[in-house]
Amino acid sequence: QVQLVESGGGLVQPGGSLRLSCAASGFTLDYAAIGWFRQAPGKEREGVSAISSTGGRTYYADFVKGRFTVSRDNAKNTVYLQMNSLKPEDTAVYYCASGVILGTWNNVHQYDVWGQGIQVTVSS
Repeated sequence: QVQLVESGGGLVQPGGSLRLSCAASGFTLDYAAIGWFRQAPGKEREGVSAISSTGGRTYYADFVKGRFTVSRDNAKNTVYLQMNSLKPEDTAVYYCASGVILGTWNNVHQYDVWGQGIQVTVSS
């Protein structure tokens, strides 16, 4: 079964950190770009970050630049999103997705396998 599974979410205080993991099963991530997206209640899904298949190229939304870092370990078939200096407005369900980036990295239509999502809550 082809699937992506996110882990590492939870509740954190403002200014804190979390590391999300996106593990693939049933297929290899070696040739896939991975995107991270999030969706807050009442808002549209938005791109957070992405990484090319080799890890040589990374992409970030302006609102996370300097705070979040995306990386991958193809030997573990896993991609990570390190989130530092978290803010209450980062609260959302976070999704990882695999695909091929042919245009803008945050175009959801380029990603064909999605994880189930994981909740990140930033609150004191």
